[in-house]
Amino acid sequence: MAAAIARPNGKAGQGRAFETSPVCCFGEVPIAPLQRQMRASPPISADGTMVAVKYITSGVAALSATSPGRGGARNRADRESHALTGAQVANLKAAERFAEKIGRPLTRMITIHWEAAGVPLGEMAKATGRFTDLMTKALARHGSPTAWLWTHENVPGNGHAKGGHCHLLAHVPAPLVPALTALQRGWLRRITGRPYQARVIHSKPIGGRLGLETGNPDLHAINLETALSYVLKGASRMAASQSSLERLQPGGRVIGKRCGTSQNIGATARKTRN
Repeated sequence: MAAAIARPNGKAGQGRAFETSPVCCFGEVPIAPLQRQMRASPPISADGTMVAVKYITSGVAALSATSPGRGGARNRADRESHALTGAQVANLKAAERFAEKIGRPLTRMITIHWEAAGVPLGEMAKATGRFTDLMTKALARHGSPTAWLWTHENVPGNGHAKGGHCHLLAHVPAPLVPALTALQRGWLRRITGRPYQARVIHSKPIGGRLGLETGNPDLHAINLETALSYVLKGASRMAASQSSLERLQPGGRVIGKRCGTSQNIGATARKTRN
């Protein structure tokens, strides 16, 4: 696995630390030949995610509890978790491989700071569900299918809470990236009911440049492995051991679904295809 490249912290802003990328340019690793570094999983750090850049934001109003979106019984307030389980990690890793198999490799990493956007922890799963619905429908209007997986975290950073946020890996064809990114802030306004606040969403191509999955598939695969390991860093110690994860950091308390995939790369779709 490619070693992650840490980026230094930026300036503090009103006590909130925002997470940007696991490595340079959301998963970008050098083009130079890489050597696998075998090492023990690092201990869980006290200050949460390894890489954080702080920005100033005042947030926006919370997602309405009556607004349409996903949630329901699986998102009830008494359904809490503090880490990804072994089964969840295995499912997400299998989903990523299946996305490649069906010709929809995950090409984009999106991080959404839902708490900074005003969405309370109990509504985070609903907000993520609405975002992925809007993304899927937008791509479909341009004649493109997609595939995606996501995880939720809620962690402190340098003595200040980052709060609830989502890491999303998605298949977005390079020609459609401009259209998609132009719509994202509007989606957040629809979901939260308030104007977009700076730095709430970060969206970058995996590997740092568009079309890497076709221009250099081997390099894209290395970058995707690095990005996925970052997304899975909130696994439990047992899950990390079972899946040989080298990165391990606390994922924090999450209400409702902790992770998910699009149906076309989920367990049922994989079983039907095999």
